Amino acid sequence: MCKYQPVDLIRKYFGEQIGFYFAWLGVYTQLLIPPSVLGIFVFLYGIFTVDDNVPSQETCDNGLNITMCPLCDAVCDYWHLSSVCSQARASYLFDNGATVLFAIFMSLWAALFLEHWKRRQMYLKHSWDLTSMEDEEVFMIKVYKMTKNTKSEKNIEEDDNKNTKWICMLSVWSMNPDPEAKASVRMTVTTTGIILNMLVVLVLEEVYGAIAVWLTEIELPKTTEEFEERLIFKSFFLKSMNAFAPLFYVAFFKGRFAGRPGDYVYIFGDYRMEECAPPGCLIELCIQLSMIMLGKQLIQNNVFEVLIPYVRRNKRAAEDAENDGEEQRPRQQFDKDFTLEPYEGVSPEYMEMIIQYGFVTLFVASFPLAPAFALLNNVIEIRLDAAKFVTEVRRPDAVRCKDIGIWFNILCGISKFSVITNAFVISFTSEFVPRMMFKFMYSVNGTMSGYTQHSLSYFSVNNFPNGTAPSSSLSTGVTMCRYKDYRDPPWEKDAYTFSKEYWSILAAKLAFVIFFQNLAMFLSMLVAWMVPDVPRSLREQLKKENMMLMEFLVNHDEEVLSKARSPKQSMIFGPRTILHSAPKASWMSMTSVSTMHT
Repeated sequence: MCKYQPVDLIRKYFGEQIGFYFAWLGVYTQLLIPPSVLGIFVFLYGIFTVDDNVPSQETCDNGLNITMCPLCDAVCDYWHLSSVCSQARASYLFDNGATVLFAIFMSLWAALFLEHWKRRQMYLKHSWDLTSMEDEEVFMIKVYKMTKNTKSEKNIEEDDNKNTKWICMLSVWSMNPDPEAKASVRMTVTTTGIILNMLVVLVLEEVYGAIAVWLTEIELPKTTEEFEERLIFKSFFLKSMNAFAPLFYVAFFKGRFAGRPGDYVYIFGDYRMEECAPPGCLIELCIQLSMIMLGKQLIQNNVFEVLIPYVRRNKRAAEDAENDGEEQRPRQQFDKDFTLEPYEGVSPEYMEMIIQYGFVTLFVASFPLAPAFALLNNVIEIRLDAAKFVTEVRRPDAVRCKDIGIWFNILCGISKFSVITNAFVISFTSEFVPRMMFKFMYSVNGTMSGYTQHSLSYFSVNNFPNGTAPSSSLSTGVTMCRYKDYRDPPWEKDAYTFSKEYWSILAAKLAFVIFFQNLAMFLSMLVAWMVPDVPRSLREQLKKENMMLMEFLVNHDEEVLSKARSPKQSMIFGPRTILHSAPKASWMSMTSVSTMHT
């Protein structure tokens, strides 16, 4: 698994394009080690300090007897806050002070990763003699060949009996009076929805890839390079929206427009918008990110990169064996090579890793273990890609290129955008800012004691609209229920309006976003400024080569001029040749020196 990558041999056999891919993947995987170790320490810090977390203790305290408002109209009953004890403790594992420091570290890590790759790329360009390479534009043919996928469509009929069994089982489960069972229903429904969403993401990723190809073909780009860049940009935009849209919804939209008891927001007339649990949406974001990231990588590695090519290869081999049997001809090596998978380029490999890089950086504040899972995946990914290119795919034509192209610009964009997303995740998704505001502004003794009561608002059950109060309740004598928000209580003049604490905390959240973003950006720019793009040893080597080249060109010019001044040479070559030879040598020297400097 952890073998050394022979990048130079890869470049000699497959060409510079594939060589750059494996070199970049090796650098990315190697630099994932520090954030993986630090992320594990952040997670362990949450485990060791969860018992000392006061908000979690208050949530799990049955003695407080905090009655929460129903989760749905009429059918749902009042419930106790202590029923989400396990969820509150799990949320603290990822929602603690160490997560903020880890998010700042990841911003610096992203900048350091980009700078390190630029240095490595410059070294490879010099080693592979690509420093003076110029882009060659290959024009596309005017008529695009539209390939039709002749895939058989199968109508899958749903098994009504099976669905009926599931509906009955879930209905019986929801009628269970045990509060622990009801608390687990919320998490079960959330996890089931995330798994279904992950499957939809995998299916739509293939659809969006075909759409990107179609959109690029109808644009009719003039050159091959322009076609590839447009296709990569469209594919990345569609696939990134497909992968990150569920995460953005949970992080920044879920539960923020649901309303309050007595004035909920309904969609399609009868359906209430979903809300987050009192501990917040961060634990749901963590589950969503881990399920999509792990499930997507496992399915892509095991199914799309191993199982499907294996099945296709065996199918083609069986068909070729039948044809060879009919022709009574021994199979040659080129016949065996033709049964391999056709080469589709390195763009799918880059796309998979770039999407993973987005998972690692964009929402790392909610899931510090993301770098560790990415590291484990990449260790396997390198070996799978190596085996695929050597044994599963037809040998591609060598393609010369001087860098990884547009993928570096995409990495820079993700790194800068990750600073903004992590700032908003910490401010608006986690409970970090409200906890700090309570500790330093509203707490009587400067501790977190009383935070749970402070973060819950009161609602009078007499203010329920008709038909929305629990029709049959196991809780008797309930006059007030609590809900997660900062609003004035019903006995105030402006009942159920946003309280002063709400506006103070909102201002603190916005201030933290500005502070975090500027701090992370400044530190990232400082790292980029301190780390030179070209290593010092390589810079000295380039200077020596330029000096040697200039000396050679000067000596060559002197030799040409000396021959031009010779009377025999002037009679042999003539004056026209003499006049043209010397300027040509000088022009060649100027061009070569300028090329090396660039």
